[in-house]
Amino acid sequence: MKPTFLLRLQATLAFACVLACAVRAQAPNEGPGEAPQPGPLAAVPSPLDLRGAIRYAVDHNYAILQAREQIRQQEGVIIQVEAAGIPNVSADGGYQRNKTSVSATVPPGTSAWEIQLKATQAIFAGGGIQSSIRGAKLVRDAALYDLQSTINGALLDVRTRFYNVLLAREKVSVQEENVKLFERELQDAKNQYKAGSVSNFEVLRAEVSLANVQPDLITARNDYRIAIEQLRQSLGVPAGPRGTAVAFPEVVGSLDVAPESFDLGLALVLAHDNRPELLSISKRQEAGEQGIVSAKSTYYPNLAAFGTYEWLGAGQAQGNTFNANGWIVGLQSSWAIFDGRATAGRVRQAKSLLEQTRLSYSSEELAIDVEVRQSLSSLEEAGELVAASKKTVGQADEALRLANARYHAGTATQLDVLTSQVSLTQARTNALQANYTYLTADAAMRKAVGRSDALVSD
Repeated sequence: MKPTFLLRLQATLAFACVLACAVRAQAPNEGPGEAPQPGPLAAVPSPLDLRGAIRYAVDHNYAILQAREQIRQQEGVIIQVEAAGIPNVSADGGYQRNKTSVSATVPPGTSAWEIQLKATQAIFAGGGIQSSIRGAKLVRDAALYDLQSTINGALLDVRTRFYNVLLAREKVSVQEENVKLFERELQDAKNQYKAGSVSNFEVLRAEVSLANVQPDLITARNDYRIAIEQLRQSLGVPAGPRGTAVAFPEVVGSLDVAPESFDLGLALVLAHDNRPELLSISKRQEAGEQGIVSAKSTYYPNLAAFGTYEWLGAGQAQGNTFNANGWIVGLQSSWAIFDGRATAGRVRQAKSLLEQTRLSYSSEELAIDVEVRQSLSSLEEAGELVAASKKTVGQADEALRLANARYHAGTATQLDVLTSQVSLTQARTNALQANYTYLTADAAMRKAVGRSDALVSD
């Protein structure tokens, strides 16, 4: 048969476990920040358009995933801080037995046990508990804005690299078409050489021109492969298990431009109202104000209520036993009348942190203003380049047509045709680059004014 104190100890610990489970059951759920169970990696949409790329990045981009984990971390901080304002229950137990007499008043074979179940509740802590809770929640809100800022930056990167893939692909097409033009020119020179209308020098020059454009095609194809890998990184798509290669889906889309205009004054207002960086710092300012209240709380006394139920027992080798149980309730308070100015030091630190946060807000405001102005200027420049490049492509195409016609009529040389072909290729490349620049500048402008990405919410 087990000793009485062991039975009581087991019963007390069981009751404490049940009480702890009940308290956990009342704890708030993790909510939207709750980490999902890991599962298999979702397949990248195939074919992959810009909408699919952005939506995939929202769920798999590693910077975004880390920002979400920071929110979950802050949720844990809130739970930890709130613990000081709710009842705390603890169970303690102990047993001792002496084999030989350790003093003249304690006979050999004496044993004693004690079991204690204690609950405490803070009643007043100088406002420190409430301010700490409010401050932790404000920091959590700031982390939510930080997440939005991370998403905005990540999606700008996805857009830029997606457009980069399209640009690289179109450059490959331009270079392939260029090679075909020079191949036709070489064949034409050979035919005329056989007919005796040109010398072997014309054939040799056409062969050299064809050889000179081959490296541009090789470079364009390599740029396309690199652009695919950079887009894979932005999306958060692993390359596959070691020793294997996962094929990337076909990227679809075009570099077509739909010009858009922005008013500078309205853009600045939108940026100040919507940029998550400013909203995050604003929340941290409010949290800093609560930090000052929390630091000042130790200027005041604290008061807590407690309740304890105890089981006590003692026994001796002669068979004499003693058992008692009962409860104790009361209030306890402490007040650091002089703490060596430690509280004053904490208050000064809190005020300095708040002032640093205010300075950060002003600095961020200025940086955002400059970013908006620069983005708008770059967008206007890109729009002008698009308009100019379209006109140049038309002119270069017409120049090549006329050069070919004059060459076959005998009024122009092969060099005139080759020069026109090079000019057309350069004009097409410049037009593609201008469209790419405009699209990326438009995306940067949207981020600068704090616009949410429409492709995410659609």
